[in-house]
Amino acid sequence: MTASLSRLLNIMARLRDPERGCEWDVAQTFATIAPYTVEEAYEVADAIERDDMAGLREELGDLLLQVVFHSRMAQEAGLFAFDDVADAISDKMEARHPHVFGPHVFGDAVDEGQSREVRWEKLKEQERADKGASSALDGVAMALPALMRAEKLQKRAARVGFDWPDVAGPEAKVAEEVIELAEATTDEERVAEAGDFLFAAVNLVRAYGISAEEALRGANAKFERRFKGMEAIAGARGVDFAALSLDEQEGLWQEVKKGENARV
Repeated sequence: MTASLSRLLNIMARLRDPERGCEWDVAQTFATIAPYTVEEAYEVADAIERDDMAGLREELGDLLLQVVFHSRMAQEAGLFAFDDVADAISDKMEARHPHVFGPHVFGDAVDEGQSREVRWEKLKEQERADKGASSALDGVAMALPALMRAEKLQKRAARVGFDWPDVAGPEAKVAEEVIELAEATTDEERVAEAGDFLFAAVNLVRAYGISAEEALRGANAKFERRFKGMEAIAGARGVDFAALSLDEQEGLWQEVKKGENARV
């Protein structure tokens, strides 16, 4: 173990010390820390998206702290320690890369001529079976973003044949769900139909080989960029953007959009 990692583990042990530690850190549990873990993972992704390498270094440290925090709480409970976490992921990575490390726990031929994705999914499927999974959908984490989880559920179902053969099926389903949402008469029905519509939309996007999460992140970024562009134009003209009519705001939107297209 490196001196830097030992230092971090010792810091966490001190913070969690019931007598000499930090009151806040001592009071935390797996459940209270979990939201911070998810948040730090997204901040890592955000730094990468912005190509901020200094920020990435910092955010990776924050994410590592989360692993150390959970491991320390588990060690205090007599469950496992940080070394066990590191050993477990090392074992898993060796098992999932028999073409690199040689046949491991599954005992199959190193390659069998399979693609990387097929081989990877086959190994993960065996891991899930070893853990007692009884459904093709077992193991899709509940805490995933809804769009990402919908796509993973659909991909799992597709592996056992439950999938449309082409985009025509998903397209028809989206159209059907739009009508059902419009015809819903209660708040409960609207929520249910809205969920069905979004799930169908993810399925359609997936049929085109596109990641719904990635596509929506791009759409969010584009909307944010264009909206700020409208505000900037209004400000440069001495106009209160919020006081403009919807038609006037739409005019600014088209102006920003046209400007973007001209630069392409």
